[in-house]
Amino acid sequence: MKGINLSHLVLLLGAALLFSCGAKEEEKTEVAKPLVKVETAVKRDIPLTNVYTATVESDVVNKISPAMPARIRKIYVEVGDRVRKGQVLVELDKTNLSQTDIQIANLERDLQRYKELYEVGGISKQQIEQLEVQLDVAKSNASNLSENTTLRSPINGVVTQRNYDSGDMPAGMHILQIEDFNPVKLLIHASEDLYTKITKGMEVKVSVNVYPDEEFTGKVALVHPTINQASHTFPVEINIPNSDSRIRPGMFARVNINLGTNEGILVPDASVMKQTGSNDRHVFVIIDGVAKKKVINIGQHLGSSYEVVSGVEAGDEIVVAGASRLSDNQEVEVVE
Repeated sequence: MKGINLSHLVLLLGAALLFSCGAKEEEKTEVAKPLVKVETAVKRDIPLTNVYTATVESDVVNKISPAMPARIRKIYVEVGDRVRKGQVLVELDKTNLSQTDIQIANLERDLQRYKELYEVGGISKQQIEQLEVQLDVAKSNASNLSENTTLRSPINGVVTQRNYDSGDMPAGMHILQIEDFNPVKLLIHASEDLYTKITKGMEVKVSVNVYPDEEFTGKVALVHPTINQASHTFPVEINIPNSDSRIRPGMFARVNINLGTNEGILVPDASVMKQTGSNDRHVFVIIDGVAKKKVINIGQHLGSSYEVVSGVEAGDEIVVAGASRLSDNQEVEVVE
């Protein structure tokens, strides 16, 4: 009888132990719910901003070359020099000009002599007129030669190229290049669906890689009147005031054109996850304590938020912390 009671006691103890382990296991399962923090997807007015890249260009570029071949006597400027409009830049050989001056002097003497002969009936009026024409042509040639032998800057600007030295004979290449940096110019190509929205005089914001913490203001200077049939884009020229010459030709720039606002959904950028091996983005939305994976299409990155084009609605509770260890349809515990 005692043996039977002992056996019963062992069985009872074993059952109690198994029940206790099961209860603890169940308790552990409940505690294992991942902890997450959430924020609410909100509806906001979102700026309709188009971003373009461009290379900074000078507003005006002039190549200084002689109209006729002539040896260089002297170049008065170096690369980097600032020049004024009308400033003498280059003197060329004046041999041809000297010969023309001698020709003019001879023609003037002949004309005076012809007039004296005409007074006494020695020659006809027609002969005088022919000589006057020759003199006018010679003076015109002299004027052209004078302009050609003294080359002046047509603009205020900076010397950016010098291709010859004094004594050289220019052959096929301009002697100097002068550029005006104020304003500087950007050329972008906008999609044809924006043709009626981008207008002359519109202000734009410009950032330059060299000055990452600054933003410059430019204006649309020209909207080209035709659309490129191949790319379905149209050129837009933008001018940026540059009186201090800080922005230089060749710099890389980004142009932001604001075309108004549109109502959209914003979620914290920390909530957006990228699918490994693809460009798909997703977030986790909490519904009745369960994490639901939602594939989304994102738009602009605005500060610390992303615009969501599709995939979530305003008011959805979005996981912002703890999402990296979640799976679809997993129960979670939301913490403040």
